[in-house]
Amino acid sequence: MQTARPEMDGLSSEPALKGSTISDNPTDNSQMIQAQTKAQLSPEELVAKAIAPVKREFLRPPPVRPSNNNTNTDSLTTDGDDAVSESKPAPILQEKKSKRQLKRERHQERKSGAHLCNVVAKSGNVSSCPYKDKCRFSHDVEAFKAQKLADLEGSCPFLDNGGPCPYGLSCRFSGTHHDGDVVPAVTTTAKKNNSELNGLNKDVQKLLWKNKMKFPKADNILKLLGLHGPGKKGKSMDNVKDGQILANGCVDVDGNGCRNVALEANNEVECSPKVLEEEDKPDEVQLEKGKDMGNEKDDQIVANGAGIVDGNGCCNLASEAKNEVECSYEALEDLKPDEESVADELRPLKRAKSSVSDVCSVEVDSDPSVHIKDEDKSCVQNEQTTVTEHTLPDTDKSLKLHLCEKKLIDFRDKLYLAPLTTVGNLPFRRVCKVLGADVTCGEMAMCTNLLQGQASEWALLRRHSSEDLFGVQICGAYPDTVARTVELIEKHCTVDFVDINMGCPIDIVVNKGAGSALLTKPMRMKSVIEASSRAVDTPVTIKVRTGYFEGKNRIDSLIEDFGNWGATAVTIHGRTRQQRYSKLADWEYIYTCARAAPHNLQVLGNGDVFSYLDWSNHKSNCPELSSCMIGRGALIKPWIFTEIKEKRHWDISSGERLEILKDYVRFGLEHWGSDTRGVETTRHFLLEWLSYTCRYIPVGLLDVIPQRINWRPPSYFGRDDLETLMASDSAADWIRISEMLLGKVPAGFTFSPKHKSNAYDRAENG
Repeated sequence: MQTARPEMDGLSSEPALKGSTISDNPTDNSQMIQAQTKAQLSPEELVAKAIAPVKREFLRPPPVRPSNNNTNTDSLTTDGDDAVSESKPAPILQEKKSKRQLKRERHQERKSGAHLCNVVAKSGNVSSCPYKDKCRFSHDVEAFKAQKLADLEGSCPFLDNGGPCPYGLSCRFSGTHHDGDVVPAVTTTAKKNNSELNGLNKDVQKLLWKNKMKFPKADNILKLLGLHGPGKKGKSMDNVKDGQILANGCVDVDGNGCRNVALEANNEVECSPKVLEEEDKPDEVQLEKGKDMGNEKDDQIVANGAGIVDGNGCCNLASEAKNEVECSYEALEDLKPDEESVADELRPLKRAKSSVSDVCSVEVDSDPSVHIKDEDKSCVQNEQTTVTEHTLPDTDKSLKLHLCEKKLIDFRDKLYLAPLTTVGNLPFRRVCKVLGADVTCGEMAMCTNLLQGQASEWALLRRHSSEDLFGVQICGAYPDTVARTVELIEKHCTVDFVDINMGCPIDIVVNKGAGSALLTKPMRMKSVIEASSRAVDTPVTIKVRTGYFEGKNRIDSLIEDFGNWGATAVTIHGRTRQQRYSKLADWEYIYTCARAAPHNLQVLGNGDVFSYLDWSNHKSNCPELSSCMIGRGALIKPWIFTEIKEKRHWDISSGERLEILKDYVRFGLEHWGSDTRGVETTRHFLLEWLSYTCRYIPVGLLDVIPQRINWRPPSYFGRDDLETLMASDSAADWIRISEMLLGKVPAGFTFSPKHKSNAYDRAENG
């Protein structure tokens, strides 16, 4: 008969020791045999097998857990001589509810006592809500108090900071509130928001929702670099209306091959300016059209402004004062955005599969004609000539500073906390700042979601006032998307740098052409870096992996160009996309890239930094390396920053680790809220973090120090009951730790880690 895993009484580890009996499950017995075999190996042999060499007096057999493959003997019944297995009843198919029915249920749920109106909860006065009976939420204070969960132990985190609580009656610490400790109903801002920056303004969000946000700097740079393309891939030029302008200041290509841009200052239609070697060229030259353009009359363009006279009454004049194309007032009134083009992102033009050049050939001799050799593409100038020779007018507001004149960030010898998805939230970064981190970076945010005004994505850009050197990381696939996002962040957020992720290995990101997919497209990388860095004054950094496929590293061939493209710094993760997190990081290759980098480009290494010895060795082996970025090492033991600064192996106790968790919970309640929803959100992210911290092995329990990040910890007892509980890899034990800090979990609560990156070398990580 199978023996279930015994539960520890309180935090005592003795019952777990007595419960390690022989199981009827062959899998459990084999694990116990393997544990006994490991105990007989020497520390050197264990290290060779990537097994943590824990001292033998602390080892224990692995806990017996029920297996999903076990046969349930209770499901067997006997009827006479035949044994019939009772099969589980088929699940009852529930009728799919209509949208109207779901909406009605949500409305009724809001009206229940569990969802008290925020205004009423803050003030405690039913009449304080301006919507009165039309409010979507409940105003029944007594019903809310009757079903409200018990208060948590401790005091309200907002009162501890000297400010009023913005949650009032719904706060899980409302028992500690006194008169005057609640935010007045007329006040919408609270103490919790004063220390956090980069919130999403409602007016900005509405403009993004309606696709009416203007990006003049990014659009001018994209036009300058010739990176504007048609609104819809594969859309025929014959079906594009002349003079069509897209929302958000995007450009469209009219029938004459001219790029039209909606400027922020006025609704003028500008064409990409040409750079001529001499100013006294003929005023008009002939534009020869291709076969696909139809039998239209040849339009004329002006040499200094590329002006075009089309059939829509758009008159493009040659002016000596400025090289602009002005349209008549009647034509501008007829300009309407195409809904299909607005929905689709602009894409860079692809090179035509022909021997004909895809740029305009401008003849500067006596023949003033200009021939368009590529019939399906708009007139763009050679990229090199545009970048080196073109100068914008003095009145242009988007004239950018030279790279050497930009604000630069010195990453040298600074402890850099890597941007970590899900777990690298604001409360966790605050914990790392307390423990010694110098540079912090927000979680990776997708550019398309930011441009759409998604509040959940903008929350990833939040910054705490304690983060003195802070950056945000964005991820996008195309230069227009990334450039506009960078301009949007610079205008509405307070950041010290913007990091572009070009190494994310997640499939959903790579399949969209972003992240590691950019490693296979160097010219796309160049366009993204150039457009984003030239569109803003904020320093732009990039994060890459060594390559896409294992054994095919390519950053060494691009490292010299990153600085010329406009990047301030580059962080190299010493693995390929195909490796994910398997195998050790290739630091020798990182050293090679750092030595080959130009002097104006800072190179940071990333991968497997787990102790101060790792940090010191990397810095001494390659002085050209500016710093090291710390990722999973900080997740497993965030006090690694203290170890590096103090140059010691910190044998931290379980009590000190619990205090760190308490700080995280307090920061989480300040960030996500002290009501029931905020408490459960804090619990969720705490459990995600505990799925990493269980991999830490105390220094006093190891035969060989320091611990390596790829070591698999065996089952072991801690030096006290709490340390034993923290070493468990069971989600049930993580929930018990959360209950020590946040009270009992709700009924039916379950949890499973989101990320697979907290696993070791497994098949799915290869």
